[in-house]
Amino acid sequence: MTRPLPNKLRRHLQRLQAGLPVALVTGGVHGYETSGVQGALLFAREHAAAYAGRINLLVVPCVSPWGYERIHRWNPDAVDPNRSFRQPSPARESAALMELVAPLRGRFLLHVDLHETTDSDESEFRPALAARDGKPFEPGHIPDGFYVVDDSANPQPQFQQAVIGAVAKVTHIAPADADGRIIGSPVLAPGVIAYPLVELGLCAGITGAPYVTTTEVYPDSPRATPEQCNAAQVAAIRGALDYVLAQPQA
Repeated sequence: MTRPLPNKLRRHLQRLQAGLPVALVTGGVHGYETSGVQGALLFAREHAAAYAGRINLLVVPCVSPWGYERIHRWNPDAVDPNRSFRQPSPARESAALMELVAPLRGRFLLHVDLHETTDSDESEFRPALAARDGKPFEPGHIPDGFYVVDDSANPQPQFQQAVIGAVAKVTHIAPADADGRIIGSPVLAPGVIAYPLVELGLCAGITGAPYVTTTEVYPDSPRATPEQCNAAQVAAIRGALDYVLAQPQA
């Protein structure tokens, strides 16, 4: 069931410039991934104005505020919002974001979804997921560095490399493991893996935009500070915007 948007949001969407494409930036789908929230806010505060008149920006810095407040991956119903972007959604947070962007489908040029891969993924949340679902826990490997996730149904390798190139000026890029993988997925280019975003119900699949990327910062690295992690997210957003705006269709 679709609910009407709050008046404040409706007025904001009505102010979007006709004739310009829309870029969506999302953070905090997993609330405990701090640099996604802080990076989105930092971009909005310090850099968004530079794109005025070129593209409409819609920034949703904290999709899962309950998780952000409690430093948690899931929502209060023990549901992962980032596997819940489908209809009907089991996560209220995911459903609310889909309702927000629905009137703009067909206008999106870009979606950057900001995430982190943390040590607590391996030490806390993956074991908890296995326990919740009654499955054995299989240990994995947390990569040290930044990487992105492309859409395997619509790969954009040059775009992803532009994002990686922008971030590499700020922090280090995650290397492949001994099997040529990052978190179990084949590395397609330095710092790039791919998932079927829509099929998996992931946030980056909700807009139908031709250019989408999911960023993954590693905040537990001894080689990175919280400020670098926030700056890496900002660099990813700016690198993505600069790339798509340089393309003929923009």
